[in-house]
Amino acid sequence: MGRMSGPHVIRGSVSLPEAELMWRFSRSSGPGGQHVNTSDSQVELRFDLAATNALPEVWKQRALERLAGRLVGGVVTVRASEHRSQWRNREAAAVRLAALLAEASAPPPKPRRATKIPRGINERRLREKKQRADTKRGRSGRDWH
Repeated sequence: MGRMSGPHVIRGSVSLPEAELMWRFSRSSGPGGQHVNTSDSQVELRFDLAATNALPEVWKQRALERLAGRLVGGVVTVRASEHRSQWRNREAAAVRLAALLAEASAPPPKPRRATKIPRGINERRLREKKQRADTKRGRSGRDWH
């Protein structure tokens, strides 16, 4: 089967350390014929977020805060069972975990600075609005005999 497709990068030069990933395999529901009854194709991937040293401390704290509802004892769990092959489910779970950690450890967005609308733009909007109203008022058939 070969190796998995390289390290799963979270962001920049930070990637998931293979040694800290805990894999569990079980039988999966879904498509697959007779073979599916004997093969453990569902994948459960666990990563101890609280104990890892692979993430910078700031990222780790951010991720722990944002994923607090998903963590069980500081461990984040991801399941994959959409493919028939265990190998593809392993890939899917690793990619999903990397994406989850990337999103959870991302810096907060910069606050929006309120800007004032230029007076000319506002005046033009009101002028066009008045013209449109006049056009529509002129369409009413009141004056036609």
